[in-house]
Order: sequence, then structure tokens, then C-alpha cells
Amino acid sequence: MFTRILRGNARNLVQFSRFAPCSNVRHLSTPTLEFEYVIVGAGSAGCVLANRLSEDGSNRVAVLEAGPKDNTWTIEMPAALTYNLSDDKYNWFYHTVPQKHLNNREIYCPRGRVWGGSSSLNAMVYIRGHAFDYDRWQVEGCDGWSYADCLPYFKKAQNHCLGENEYRGGDGPLHVSQGNLENPLFQAFIDAAVQAGYDYTPDMNGFQQAGFGPMDMTIHKGKRWNTASAYLKPALCRTNLVVFTETSTRKLDIENNRVVGVECHSAGRNVANIRATKEVILASGAINSPQLLMLSGIGNGDDLKELGIPVLLHLPGVGYNLQDHLEVYVQYECTQPITLYTAQKLWNMIPIGVRWFAFQTGLASSSHLEAGGFTSTRDDIPHPDVQFHFLPSLVIDHGRIPPDKEGFQAHVGTMRAFSRGYMKLNPNNPYHDPIIQPNYFEHPQDIIDLREAVKIARKVFAQKALEPFRGAEIAPGADVTSDSAIDEFLRAKADTEYHPCGTCKMGSENDPMAVVNPSGVVFGMEGLRVIDSSIMPSIVSGNLNAPTIMMAEKLSDVVLGKQSLPKSNAPVYENVKKQ
Repeated sequence: MFTRILRGNARNLVQFSRFAPCSNVRHLSTPTLEFEYVIVGAGSAGCVLANRLSEDGSNRVAVLEAGPKDNTWTIEMPAALTYNLSDDKYNWFYHTVPQKHLNNREIYCPRGRVWGGSSSLNAMVYIRGHAFDYDRWQVEGCDGWSYADCLPYFKKAQNHCLGENEYRGGDGPLHVSQGNLENPLFQAFIDAAVQAGYDYTPDMNGFQQAGFGPMDMTIHKGKRWNTASAYLKPALCRTNLVVFTETSTRKLDIENNRVVGVECHSAGRNVANIRATKEVILASGAINSPQLLMLSGIGNGDDLKELGIPVLLHLPGVGYNLQDHLEVYVQYECTQPITLYTAQKLWNMIPIGVRWFAFQTGLASSSHLEAGGFTSTRDDIPHPDVQFHFLPSLVIDHGRIPPDKEGFQAHVGTMRAFSRGYMKLNPNNPYHDPIIQPNYFEHPQDIIDLREAVKIARKVFAQKALEPFRGAEIAPGADVTSDSAIDEFLRAKADTEYHPCGTCKMGSENDPMAVVNPSGVVFGMEGLRVIDSSIMPSIVSGNLNAPTIMMAEKLSDVVLGKQSLPKSNAPVYENVKKQ
């Protein structure tokens, strides 16, 4: 990861703007404005909604983003990902409460506060999850959300570098590429997984997720391709779309059980009411969307009363059902100088950076998560529950501490934890950082599954294909062999994959904890939808950015009253590789 140049030298490098002269980007200047649709959040979902709802020119659309524009090289450069992930300029910089089962550690929980949202901070891995995840949503009360319903919208969004087929899209706004696997460690890792008895899969988003192979990335021509680049910026010249930047939304304006607008402020100074004649759509993510609902008197009545907030609508599910992916790094020393260790030395970072600024090529043009895989901890589960991201480098403390040696690692995470958490308003100041309680490892099966995932990783790393490169095991460490020792390691080192979701659960009207219906409409309130990762009823088996974009594409059609795209009949591999 090309991080060190991003630190001491960041303030001295030129920032380039990519905005057209016709940009409709504003700060608040008038007390009241009116639009058909008001979208709160210009993140992974909000940028999609802004583009699609303003597309035919018949609706006036406003987007309110609390953060700044994304016109900085530290966002555009793929290898710079840990820079913005590790500071608060473009990041809410949240932390959980101390986690009882993780040695009482507070877990860092970064969330995007910038155009593109967390798609401007993430590692640019494009993974959709498994087909069975969406079929499960259908069973959980989300009619119309089966895999056959969702695949056409994944395709609609996507422009894959390998072209269109029955799983990939070929002309959508979201460019998706694959790395060149130039570093020999990538192929060695894939070969080692096959030698360990796992399948090779050329496309984890296609027919067969189970297996190991190249990973898709949201990188285009050497640059991060976030949702701001894919959806928002191409729409800025439309006269019916206005984006308010550095504008925070404080609460919803509600009249006679209908949301008619929002109250917001810019840089803590100008207060304004933005009116919505059709709908307000919350697209602020799994932390901020439920926070805004609760600030507006929509949520668990008992929780709101404790804070002295008038209860306008008792919806007990708001803020609950919090889910996330937990992972750990399995790390080894590398016996050859082919990792990214030397690339992070100042004398190497300068020419690497110059090459990227000039041509958008070289080591800085990749996030270096180009290979990975999926497999299962047990034979009796219907689809993979473990994901691997392979990196030819070592990551310490979210990239905030540079590595001190040549090494490589696998990010090993379990996909469908049983533990559930919640987020609540801060009792000291409801407008400040909320209480985030994921309850990691609360369910005893979760640590058992991650322990098994570590054993699978060791099995892969022990294979002949990695023998020319494999040195001593750094983490967990060669002396960590018993189940109890591995569990101790997990409690000390397990960390988030940055995938919170589920806090405004989508479901049927018979589900007492559901917050929105399958169209994203908040139960019991008119003129209000939530469209972002918070409405996932259960977490998907993979990274969340691609599913969030798909959901926004799909619900854009619903908002506009369009007929849904025809269902897909693409087949899916149904058998998990036996261990």
C-alpha cells in the first residue's frame, strides 16, 4: 500500500479539481428551497439516486452532503487508500464502545464523509455477495429481492473490463476492472489454495463464488472509481440537480405524519429548510440514517423518551439489527524482496508517485488486493462463509503504522456472524458521535468460525506454491496452535472489515423490527424512504459497496414508478467445496 508518501508530504502536493464549469454545487445561502426529491447523503447510494432521479429532467433533485467534494489525489490514487481511511478530513472517524469479547477494545469504525461516501475510502474491492444471500432476503420478507431480481441491477450498474455476459454488465457507469496479478505472490496464493484442495474460480461474482482467483476492483484507468465519479459528476451539468456540499442535516420536517423536508445547516452557520414535494430519501449509511431518524422522533420510543426527544413514530427496529464482518490478518514474512515493503520507503515513493501523477500507472494505480477467495468452515452450510483478501504487504493498525519487514498477509473474515448489535444516540449530545455497539463475538459460534478460518488460512499458506516466498509466521505466530491460544489471538487482534449494515431493516409489515418495506418506504410515515446499506435485513457474504449500489439502482426504478428489469435466469453453482 503506497501510504507513506501520503503522510509527511501530503500538504505539499497539488490537488487537482475534475469539476466541469457548469457544476451545480452550492453552499446554503437562502432560508427555504423546494425540490421534488431531497437526498440526504452523497455516498455509495446517494450518488446513484442523484443521477437516476434527475435523469429525465422532470424532477428537481437536491443532494445534501455533510462532507466536502472528493477532488483530491489522496482519494483518486488507489494505493493511497489508508490515508483517508486513517484521518478525519473525509471520514466520520467513529469508534465502537468497548467490546467485551475483544478484550474491551474500542474498534475503529471509519465511515465516509465526502462525495462518494465510503466508496471514497474503501479498498475498491467489488464483490456482490452470494446469490443465496438475496434469496434469503426474499424469505426474510423482502419480496422482489431474490437473486434473480437483483442480478439485472448489478449488471445495469456495471461496466466490466472483460465485457458483458449473463453475470457482468458492459455499459453501466460503474467501471470494474481486474488487476494484472503482476506480483508473483498473487498467483502463488491462488495456486496454493488450489493445492490445498479448493476450487479455482475466475469470477467470484459470476457462476461460482466458492474458490480462489482474481478479484474485481472499482478502479478505472489507474484511478479509484467511486460513485461520485460514476454517477454524481456526470450529472452535475443537469439544471434540475443541485448538490449542497458541507451541509449537515439536523432533523426531518414532519407535518401530519408526512415528511415534507429537512432542516440543515452549512458549516455550522446558515440554517435552512429544504422542502420536498415528493419524498425525502435518507442515504446516509448504517450509522447516520438511523441517527437522523431518531433525532427526528422516529425510533424506539423508550430510547427516545430517555433522551427527552418527542416520539413522533414508535419504530423499535431503528438502530437495531446492526451487523458487520469481523476479520483478522494472518501474516508471514517474505523471503524475497518482492512485497510492497520497499515501495513504502521515501526514495521509492517519490518516483512511484510521479509516475502515477503523470500516467496513472505503476504501483500507485492499484489497491493491491488483486486476489482472494471464498470457502466454508463447515460442510453443512449452503454457501461460503469465509472470505480471503490477499495482500503482498503487511498492514498494522489500519495502515497507520508502517511495516518493518518484507511480508504478506491474508485478510481472513467470516461472512455471516450470529451476533447482532445496535447503535443509539449519544446521551450527552444526540448530535455527536452515536453509541455503536456491534456486540462482536457475543454469540459463541462466531469465534469458533473465525478460529476455523484461521486454520484454513494456515493450510493454504503451508502449500508448495508459496514455499519459495514463505518465511516465519508473524501472526498468529508459530507458537499459537491450540484452540484456546487462537481464540486469545482473535480477541486481541480481530477487527472490522468496515461493513456495518442492517440498522433500518427492510422487511414485511408483520415484522415488528422492520423499519422499511421492500420499496424502502418507512413504515408509518409518508414521504420518507431509506435507501442504503442500513436497510439490508441480513448481511451479505462479501463486501458491501457493490450491493449498496445495486440496491440504489433497483429502488431508483421503484421511486420513479418504473417497471422492474426482467428477472435473470442465470444459473448458480450450488455445492460448497468439502473440507
